[in-house]
Amino acid sequence: MVWKNPWYNPSLQHHSPDGFRNIDAAGHQPGDVERWRKERKEAGLPKSPSLGYDHFIQQWWQPVELNERSEDGVWWLGHASVLLRLNGQYLLTDPVLSRRASPLPFAGPERKTPPAISVDSLPRIDALIISHNHYDHLDSATIRPLLRRFPELAIFVPLGLGDWFRRRGAKNITELDWWQCAIFQGISLTAVPAQHWSMRTFWDRNRSLWCGWVFEGTTQRFWFSGDTGYSPQLLDIPERLGEITAAALPAGAYAPRWFMASHHMDPQSAIALWQQMAMPLAFPIHWGVFELADESLDEPVLELTQALSNVAPINDNFRILKIGQYLSL
Repeated sequence: MVWKNPWYNPSLQHHSPDGFRNIDAAGHQPGDVERWRKERKEAGLPKSPSLGYDHFIQQWWQPVELNERSEDGVWWLGHASVLLRLNGQYLLTDPVLSRRASPLPFAGPERKTPPAISVDSLPRIDALIISHNHYDHLDSATIRPLLRRFPELAIFVPLGLGDWFRRRGAKNITELDWWQCAIFQGISLTAVPAQHWSMRTFWDRNRSLWCGWVFEGTTQRFWFSGDTGYSPQLLDIPERLGEITAAALPAGAYAPRWFMASHHMDPQSAIALWQQMAMPLAFPIHWGVFELADESLDEPVLELTQALSNVAPINDNFRILKIGQYLSL
């Protein structure tokens, strides 16, 4: 069942004649991409982690340990892949468990840390949730075996992504606009605004929507923010839907800030947003797996640690998880 929140209006500014757009004028100027690529190449970026990749994996990665307890909880699987147990149901967001975030098996961003779990080792997945169509969030090499294992899987996507799943044999697909809500097994799933963009080929830029998601169960309201730059409008989400009890907030792929800030939050922005929403239980995502921007794999966690040390009063609700780690909600 899909219903519309009172704030839903399909004529809102994020709809355009050519597809979708951000409400704020977030984007780049002509020549910015070339400038970034040139500066990146000249500086030899990104650098490896300060103590090397092996040490980074040893410090910030562990295999998923599933448990049989029944309470709500979450496993961070790396990047934006989150396994959420809510009301006894398992929800999986943006699973990317393959070698590359790319349309090509031999080129494109290669993962630097191993998958924390395989598709075959996942528990029974009740719902798959996708934030947008970029290759580091929508991975055909992961989705295909997931659909083979769970052919009746319920899938929730933003507007414009349903056909992609139908072409791969998915049967139970729900497409939502910002502020639309679906009820699934007693859980409400609301697609919420994000400041980002979409593109999978040279011909489909912004033809499908991007979003975050709020999952509301009996006792929890969990915000999976997807991929987003910072915008004051993100605070409309807890204002309209109610207090967020836990959140996964992006804190990677932010360097250089002059180029990335419109579409990716940096650690300081993630913590500022967390503070503005009354510091619920939260953890950072979108770091530690792929080198998509100029920062090294360990820079987000170093900057997060420094930024958290400056937060007053001291609050330990912002947890920096290892890839594969479990957090009870």
